[in-house]
Amino acid sequence: MKDFHGYSLLAYNTFGIEASCGRFIEYETVDEARRLANILTGENTPFLIVGGGSNLLLTKDFDGIVVHSAIRGIEIADEEGDSIMLRCGSGEVWDDVVAFCVEHGMNGLENLSVIPGEVGASAVQNIGAYGKEAKDFICRVEAVEIASGNVVIFGNEDCGYAYRQSRFKHEWKDKYLITHVTYRLSKAADYVPSYEYGNIRAELERRSISAPTPSELRRVITDIRNAKLPDPKVVGNAGSFFMNPIVPKAKYEALAKDYPTMPHYTVDESHEKIPAGWMIEQCGWKGKSLGRAGVYEKQALVLVNRGGASGDEIVRLCRAIQQDVAAKFGIEIFPEVNII
Repeated sequence: MKDFHGYSLLAYNTFGIEASCGRFIEYETVDEARRLANILTGENTPFLIVGGGSNLLLTKDFDGIVVHSAIRGIEIADEEGDSIMLRCGSGEVWDDVVAFCVEHGMNGLENLSVIPGEVGASAVQNIGAYGKEAKDFICRVEAVEIASGNVVIFGNEDCGYAYRQSRFKHEWKDKYLITHVTYRLSKAADYVPSYEYGNIRAELERRSISAPTPSELRRVITDIRNAKLPDPKVVGNAGSFFMNPIVPKAKYEALAKDYPTMPHYTVDESHEKIPAGWMIEQCGWKGKSLGRAGVYEKQALVLVNRGGASGDEIVRLCRAIQQDVAAKFGIEIFPEVNII
């Protein structure tokens, strides 16, 4: 178990904001997670659980303990008919897991290609893209309860998954150290990937691909995301900063009268999802800056660090955008990013 004092968090936030913590502890095994739980309960010190930092905005130094999982490993836990249960350490890089699955004929996660972060975050954030979410595949989450040090196992339904939500973000926040996540994937010979969402089909048609394999779909999605999202190693960002709002159908229909070309996605018979990036662009923010914080010129859903921005500058930009969207559309948009 790694244990450092006065530790820089620059490598643990993709916004590239310089901040530090009072203490940094990284666990590599379940036993170390149990020992760490005793440390966290034995000290009257606040703590923060982080992954790859791709969903984190630091506005100041964190005086307490920052906790990170370095549990690695990808293994087949079980097989049932055409299903494979793949058990992954919470510290595995998410896209490495997706690449492994596609390479080994374990299908389903390809729509979630190139999402930054680690496996543990997939269970907390319910990450998603192009019509799929982590909850569609998660069948088991293993964790250590911080209060007791006991190992616990949760099924999918226990976790209360919804759009970008889980119990780990709310009533279970800071109560568990996730150690492993198991995904149910398909090895069926007749498996058909999902490619109806967004601009995937148009790009497939442009490439003359009518029935994509999971590998071809991953390649297309990777190219699409890389074309519209900045590399955090070059431009500090946390990917999609805002969640796409889900509104009552009546609200959508009222807006559609004024904005007939407004994109939308049907959630159920009573609700529609409206892309936050589209609304932000309609408000004139795409490519604009407020101080050293800005809105990415290729995707308005992404806020960027133009160079030397503080967390507070990003927050000011966030609030200005929220105000403009609310004034123009009567819709509140909320950050997907965890602001500390």
